[in-house]
Amino acid sequence: MPAPAGRVPTAEAAADDDLAFEVTGRPRPARWFAVLAAAFVAVWLAWTIIVNPNLHWDIVARYQFDGVILEGLWVTVQLTLISQVVGIVIGVVVAVMQLSDSPVLRTTAGAYTWFFRGTPLLVQLIFWFNLALLFPEISIGIPFDGPKLVSWQSNTLITGFVAALLGLSINEGAYMSEIVRAGIQSVDPGQREAGASLGMSNRQILTRVVLPQAMRVIIPPFGNQFISMLKTTSLVSVIAGADLMTVSQHLYLANFEVIALLIVASLWYLVLTTIASVAQHAVERKFNPAGAPPALHRRVLANLRPGRGAAQKRVKKGEGK
Repeated sequence: MPAPAGRVPTAEAAADDDLAFEVTGRPRPARWFAVLAAAFVAVWLAWTIIVNPNLHWDIVARYQFDGVILEGLWVTVQLTLISQVVGIVIGVVVAVMQLSDSPVLRTTAGAYTWFFRGTPLLVQLIFWFNLALLFPEISIGIPFDGPKLVSWQSNTLITGFVAALLGLSINEGAYMSEIVRAGIQSVDPGQREAGASLGMSNRQILTRVVLPQAMRVIIPPFGNQFISMLKTTSLVSVIAGADLMTVSQHLYLANFEVIALLIVASLWYLVLTTIASVAQHAVERKFNPAGAPPALHRRVLANLRPGRGAAQKRVKKGEGK
């Protein structure tokens, strides 16, 4: 390489020029073959699906935004959101019980998790839908055959939608309890000791110190559970829960367009899961320790400071002025 103008080439520069070499990647024919094979299969599948006359894409386009389909889609969204929220609440409570010092609470929480994770969700849904066979009447009052304050007929109270909510929520709570428990146990015990040394109660340590740090472990599996819940709502069709899959079945049983209506439902499920995946990645970036540790650490440190309250905020505001 010629020396820059105005400089005399030295012996070291000449030696570096002699040792300079160009690094090239090793040819990988197997990788290129795999890429070409995957591209060929993708194009072939797309062409087969598009030109197949038995798919009836005109039926798909007609029913994609049909009012009945949209009503079923809204029921699916409701089932997913409500069941997930209730499942999170149950999961947090059961996880705290599992980590309790009380053997009774630990045993109760363990039995709940063991039972509802060990039985199929489909069986649970059918059980809740047929609860009237076991309890024809549901009442609130004094137990052991005491007076009843209010009562309902089970067949009237437990509709398909209510049975779906019970089955999905209680089953989800069992899985969420394990996720939350793993997240709590991932936090260094020294964090709890630091909170206790500052006079914080167990509830304050859990909500202000432990859970904010456990979120980075909880969020990824929670996102997967939420996406799984979106798809699992399709099981509600066995109890006529009026969800997306249920109305799709009703339509194709009437017009015999089975594949077309299944494609309509699948496209909506893909839309919902895609939105949920994007939201999951956004939340993961927020709680990712590599992406935003300063904000997380500042929040935890602020929670560890004693005397947090309105008075301290007013003092800080006065100091800022």
